[in-house]
Order: sequence, then C-alpha cells, then structure tokens
Amino acid sequence: MSFQVFLTADAACDLEELYQYIVRHDAPGKAEHVLTSIEDICNSLSELPERGAYPQELLALGIRNYREVFFKPYRVIYLVMGGAVYVLLIVDGRRDMQTLLQRRLLEWGSGLDIYKY
Repeated sequence: MSFQVFLTADAACDLEELYQYIVRHDAPGKAEHVLTSIEDICNSLSELPERGAYPQELLALGIRNYREVFFKPYRVIYLVMGGAVYVLLIVDGRRDMQTLLQRRLLEWGSGLDIYKY
C-alpha cells in the first residue's frame, strides 16, 4: 500500500528556513544537498512509514502517535493517519526539542494548511 505524503505549512516553512540558513552560513551547494536529501526522505515515507522511530522526548511521556526519520542532524517528524503521512516538523536535532515538540506537535490540530508532497 502506498501512502500519500503531505507537508504541513509549518514543515514547509521549516524546510525553507533551513535551506536559507545553510545558504547564508555555509554554501549553496550544501543547502541543495540537504534539501534534496530531506525531500527524498519525505518521498520515501510513502512506502513503509511505520519504519520511523518514536521521538524519545515523546516516548518518555508515553506518546506513540508520532514517528521520526533522520538525516543527521536533521529530524523529520511525522504522523501516520489512515492512508496518509503528515510531515509536521523538519528541524535540526540540536535545538531544544522538548519545547519545540510540545509547541508544534502537541498543539497540532485540524485546520492547518497541508500540502501534498
């Protein structure tokens, strides 16, 4: 079974901000490599999305709704619902993940913009 992959508006902003940060602080070629790699990861979620690990910060709270895959140090955090995968967060894993996950994931609800990936 193939899953549809959607990117939330927040995740799309995360990806754009990450790209711009790398362009400014490193090199455009590296930014392109990171962008392409993360896009490949998102596309791969259409097959076997359950392969991702549970984020440790949420697992410690007993929350097993969300999964993540890595392109170190970046984390792609998503939710599988029915036949769809919703990418909710694309972030550098060196950030304060507990606060970020609480703000972004635990408050995530209906009505947010999503984009088919």
